[in-house]
Parts: sequence; structure tokens; C-alpha cells
Amino acid sequence: MDQVSLRAERREGSGTRPSRRLRAEGGVPGVLYGRGLDSTPLTVDRRELYSALHTEAGTNALINLEVGSDKFLTVARELQRHPVRGEIIHLDFISIALDEKINAEVGIEYLGEPEGAKEGGILETLRTSVMLLALPTEIPSSIPLDISALEVGMTLTAADLPVIEGVEYLEDEVTPLVNVIIPRILEVEEPEVELDEDGMPIVPVELDEDGMPIEPVEGEGDAEAGDTGESSEGQG
Repeated sequence: MDQVSLRAERREGSGTRPSRRLRAEGGVPGVLYGRGLDSTPLTVDRRELYSALHTEAGTNALINLEVGSDKFLTVARELQRHPVRGEIIHLDFISIALDEKINAEVGIEYLGEPEGAKEGGILETLRTSVMLLALPTEIPSSIPLDISALEVGMTLTAADLPVIEGVEYLEDEVTPLVNVIIPRILEVEEPEVELDEDGMPIVPVELDEDGMPIEPVEGEGDAEAGDTGESSEGQG
């Protein structure tokens, strides 16, 4: 894995206001620590940090951190991002040694089209990355996982991850990573309409308390209207 260089400056003070001022000036506050080192507050340039963390290695890039005349081989960890813009607003730099294994989070690269998806199933990604343990120079940029044989109802777990020399997965083997599920279709039941012999819908008949059909009285509405009119004339 290639190494990238990044300049940093020691910073004085801590708290919300100084950090806001640093960010407004294009800086990103951070902390350097590691074996045999005291915790040291730092600031790095936002653009230079972006470039350092956007190589093939991503956030697992090996960073030669230059602090004044001192240099430290580090990895970036505990990245805090702005909830809306997504940019890094704080991070830790951990001093490492090339001959000591470290923990790393590495993305999974799913390869192929599942057989189940061809049959109408839906691919459901449960995990996009896994934790592993490896020497800094042996951390892969991604973990390839072939999902082409995945059928409807099948699930791949951490036990199905490929064997990579020098890499130890830290996930439980039964941890689900990806599966193919049956699509859920909302079925709306239409009410059944009874038809007569001519194919016309049969209108339900209202029944009285004895179960006998109630037939509307013809002209009842007109008669009531007439009575009302006569009564009004009489009163006038």
C-alpha cells in the first residue's frame, strides 16, 4: 500500500469556538496519539486531507504526518462528519508501526448479478463493509465477494468472505451480509359484486327488524313536500 504525506500544525486551545474558527479558515482539527506519544492537538488543511483520504486505500491510507520537523506514520480514525455536508470536521491520527497489525474497516465489493434477481427477487445489501485485522501494508482496498449464485431466499454471511493472505476477519461468521428476498406486493382485495342473470349488479335490499325487505313508498317524498307547501299557504 502506498503512503501519502500530509502536513499538520500543532494547535493551541480547544473547544467549540476555536474549532469553528479553524474550519472557517479551511482547517480541520484533529488529535495525534499512539504508543509512546502524548496526545497532541493538530490542525490540517481540508483540501490536503481530502486528497490524502481519496486514494485507492481510502480512509485506510498510510499517512506520513509531518508535524514541524517530526514525522509520524499514521492512519486516520474516528472521523467525524458534518451531518449535512458530509465533510470531515474532526479526526484522530494514530501512530502505527509497519510490523504491527491494526484494525481496519474495509468495504465489500459485490460482484455479479444474483440468479434470484433474474427471477424477480430483490437484492438486499445488509452490510457494505467489514472489520478486519492486518498489517498496515496488507490491508486490502476492498473485499471482493461473488454473489452471482445467490438465489431467492439465500443469504451470504461473513463465513462466505474470501480468504485473503494476512487478513483476519473480526466479524462473527454468522453475520449476514447480503441476501435476495421475495418482493412484497400489496394485494388489494376488491369486493365481490353479485350479478343477476343479465349480468347486472344486484343491489342489496334493506331489511326490517323481522328480516322482511323494506320497500320505499312511491311518491312519499312528493307528498311530504306537498303537505309542507299546503301548511305554509294555510299559515300565510
